[in-house]
This record gives sequence, structure tokens and C-alpha cells, in this order.
Amino acid sequence: MDQEMNYGSDYKYIPTTSIQSGMGLEVLPDLYCHTVQIVNICLVGNSRSEGFVLIDAGMPHSADEIISTTEERFGENSRPEAIILTHGHFDHVGAIIELVEHWQVPVYAHELEMPFLTGKKAYPEPDPTVEGGMVSKMSPIFPNEPIDLGNHIEMLPSDGSVPHMPEFQWIHTPGHAPGHVSFFREKDRALIAGDAFVTVKQEYLYKVLTQEQEISGPPRYLTTDWKAAKESVKKLAALNPSVAVTGHGFPMFGEELSESLEELILHFDSIAVPDYGKYVDKNLH
Repeated sequence: MDQEMNYGSDYKYIPTTSIQSGMGLEVLPDLYCHTVQIVNICLVGNSRSEGFVLIDAGMPHSADEIISTTEERFGENSRPEAIILTHGHFDHVGAIIELVEHWQVPVYAHELEMPFLTGKKAYPEPDPTVEGGMVSKMSPIFPNEPIDLGNHIEMLPSDGSVPHMPEFQWIHTPGHAPGHVSFFREKDRALIAGDAFVTVKQEYLYKVLTQEQEISGPPRYLTTDWKAAKESVKKLAALNPSVAVTGHGFPMFGEELSESLEELILHFDSIAVPDYGKYVDKNLH
């Protein structure tokens, strides 16, 4: 029997939007990235006939936009085979319940994200004191209570394969969230990085609004383990991706991507790790 699904008690619309909001980009013929306010969702797949999946589920109250984006790309009444989550932070699961109810599709996430997606455990509180700009200061209003997807959520297979994404593998990239995952396809070295690293300084409202592109570590106000975050970036850089779609900011390609990743690893402690904040371990600096 279908179990009832619920958002956390602090679930609400968050009033921030970038110039990129509502815009989509075909990164590869079978990889489409669309921005919902300040976060990206991805549609992976060529056509309805072969099936496609949705990666991440946008901001609160964005279900209609996600459904219409999907139908524009894949045809009326089309629906993905599944929704696959990079992690369960509010801006990546914002419309998940409405989407599951509308499409009746399963959701997959890493085992370590399960407590946050089955109503058992809240994420650590966002840190408004972390070094960074206006978005960090706003972070206390971000929902962090667990949502409960009941029996609609399943664990990603332990062998690294990704349901309905035959050529991709999932890679555990914790730091920003315990069960954060990224997705990689060997044949063309396409990377869907989630928030393991992003291409905009997500803490600064001006940069978020204008989407000024620069590589950065995961969004600071929600990242609790900087040591793991650094290892995750190293792991992804070692794959030598040719293109990266990230949770925030524009996709990055080719040489710019490899040079930026190299730079990020080399100067991780100054680029990514904040100078201060309650989740910043003094040993890191």
C-alpha cells in the first residue's frame, strides 16, 4: 500500500531567483539542464521511447514548472522512469512529493540520505554565521526538517549502477551531505556533480542573482564536513570530466573545467573552506 508522504513542518517557498531561472540548456543530446530559481535539475535521456530520468527535484512549489519543462522536452504526458537524487537538501527535493504523486514513479537516493527522506532525521541546521554573503545570512529560513517519502524512496544499487541510466555510475561524494552522490559516464566523461562542487559562489546573493561563473566548493551554509568535501572534489577531478553539470551555476566544459578543478583542489582551503563558521574545523586551516 502507498504510504502517505509529507514535507517537513518548516517547508515553504523561498523568495530568491537568479537571471538563469526558467532557462534550460542542452549540455549533450541526452543531458538537459534547467534552472529552477537558484538550483538546477537535469533530464537524462534522448527520447520517451528509450525512457529518461529526472535528477533532483528543484525548489519548493516548483512542480508545475518541472512538469512543463519535462513535457516540452519529451512530449505531452511524458514522465520519467524515476527521480534520482544527488542528496536530500530542500532545494533538491522541493517538488518531489507533487512529482511522485503526478507521475507515480520511484525515487532513488544513497543509503546515507534515507533518514532525511523518510522523516527520521533533520539535517544539521544551516549556518548563518559562516563566512559568505547574503544567502548564508538567509539560510535559517531554509527548510531542514526531514521530508517523508514513505515507501516511494529506494536505495541506489550497491554496485554503483544507476537505475534507468545504463551508462552512468553513481559515485559517493559526501561532505555537503552524508549520502551525496554524483553521476559519471565513462564514454564521454559527462559528470553530474550535484553540490560536490558548484560553478557559482552560492553564498553571495549578487553572484547567485547574476550567476557569475567561478568554480567553488559546495554551498557553505549547509556543508558540515569539509574534509570529506575536499576528498570528494579530488575523486571527481581524477575522473577528468569533459563536462560538469552542477547543482548551482552554469555547466562547465573542457579545459576551463579541468583547470578550474585543478585550481579548486590546489587552493581548496582558501576557495572552498570558509574562514569561519560552526562547521569549520580549525585543523583544516
